[in-house]
Amino acid sequence: MCKIINYGKYKFETLKKEKEAKKRQKVVELKEMQLSLRIQEHDFNVKARKVREFLEDGNKVKIALRLRGREMASPEAGLVVVKKFFEKLEDVAVEASKASLNGRQVIMIISPKIAEK
Repeated sequence: MCKIINYGKYKFETLKKEKEAKKRQKVVELKEMQLSLRIQEHDFNVKARKVREFLEDGNKVKIALRLRGREMASPEAGLVVVKKFFEKLEDVAVEASKASLNGRQVIMIISPKIAEK
């Protein structure tokens, strides 16, 4: 058994469905915020506010803290700063990957918390 269809109409409908699906999807970007070990309180708060905006827009955020020179002697201090930064954003974010030392950088990726219905 075989069904005869109008190929032009079929192609048009599939294009229309794809276009509609593309319109509804949200592309998630990975934003990045760089910190330093000796960051002051005001700069810390400004960066936290900006990251909060990124998360509310639905984007993931990579928090990177670069260690320079003698700072490499105590990378634990970098982990503390990154964790403190995450604690400030815990109400809108979840850890996608834990803070880890990667070469000269401490990196953590956070993603937006999904709203519970």
